[in-house]
Amino acid sequence: MVDESLYAYMRLQLVLTSSRFHRYLYDRVNWSARMVAITGARGVGKSTMVLQHLKEQPADCKYLYVSADHTYFSTHSLVEVADEFSKESGGLLVIDEVHKYSDWSRQLKQIYDTHPDMRVIFTGSSVLDIMDGVADLSRRVLQYTLYGLSFREFLELFHNIKAAKYTLDEILAGKAQIEGLLHPLPLFRQYLSEGYYPFAIEGDFPMRMQNVITKTIESDIAQYAEIKAATAKKLKKMLAVVSTLAPYKPNADRLASEIGVSRNSVPEYLALLEKAQLIGQLRDDTGGMRGLGKVEKVYIDNPNLMTVLSGGKADIGNMRETFFYNQMRVENEVISSRQSDFVVDGRTFEIGGRNKGKRQIENLENAYVVKDDIEFAQGNTIPLWAFGLNY
Repeated sequence: MVDESLYAYMRLQLVLTSSRFHRYLYDRVNWSARMVAITGARGVGKSTMVLQHLKEQPADCKYLYVSADHTYFSTHSLVEVADEFSKESGGLLVIDEVHKYSDWSRQLKQIYDTHPDMRVIFTGSSVLDIMDGVADLSRRVLQYTLYGLSFREFLELFHNIKAAKYTLDEILAGKAQIEGLLHPLPLFRQYLSEGYYPFAIEGDFPMRMQNVITKTIESDIAQYAEIKAATAKKLKKMLAVVSTLAPYKPNADRLASEIGVSRNSVPEYLALLEKAQLIGQLRDDTGGMRGLGKVEKVYIDNPNLMTVLSGGKADIGNMRETFFYNQMRVENEVISSRQSDFVVDGRTFEIGGRNKGKRQIENLENAYVVKDDIEFAQGNTIPLWAFGLNY
């Protein structure tokens, strides 16, 4: 039998989970697949999403939710639980925080292979390399990445303002609007400072965010990359250094000198921070495939993280670029521009404030100026906040 403490834990988590608001990814997941992975940064809402899915199961569905960091798993394995659950005719097993279990990939493969009548959904840190784990899960799992709240989602979760989702074409055509909200800029400012992570609604955001940063580096990355405490400290120092410079073109020699590592270690460290969704790396189009080009700029992952790392004094120009990159990358391919700031799906974008001119894009086709501090689109000048309605 499945231990009663696990059922008790599941019941408590279900009671604490609200189904009022669903993330953008919820309806895109093929929940009926035999094995589904939801990965993403700490605090973006992965656990809530899978618990909401359980709450909406039909009455005849036998399901079990466990968290891999539960004390039960200090003396028991995931396979043991799946075996016992199968004997009870269990049909849906959800494993939260799977990265907290050291042998997770082998255990999941065994569960998949030995229980063909059981669906498995698991969540994990964004640093997990699901496809390249010790056990080959690439043929078995459908993987989805959950990002933080868009400006559109923030409006609904924090202020109960429901805004429509707009495609990039619709945004560029000036169609983006928020029904019932005449002046979006005040709430847009709030979003930039503390609207990307759902847990900000609980208050004390800077303290909670610092905890997320520490646990991501010292626990998630450290466990995944099997690094020592001294290396984790250097990663934290690298994030602090990058936060004072970003967005900027990475200088391996300077970063190596600043944090006390070899020059050859810098790309590896940046890659780990990017996997953990603490930074973003903007690439050019030389790679031929998404994510394989040369890194042209390094960004802090999102404006909220910028705000906390800067002690509330983030540069507004850098924040504007970061917001645009952060929101556009979810639904679009974003690469660097040789003439301006970004190229998104063949269009060029220059980001700035109210007084930003068009000089840098005046001779370019399909080029747009994205301005902060304006409410409406006019021609090829688009308000920055509108790009927060893309997902």
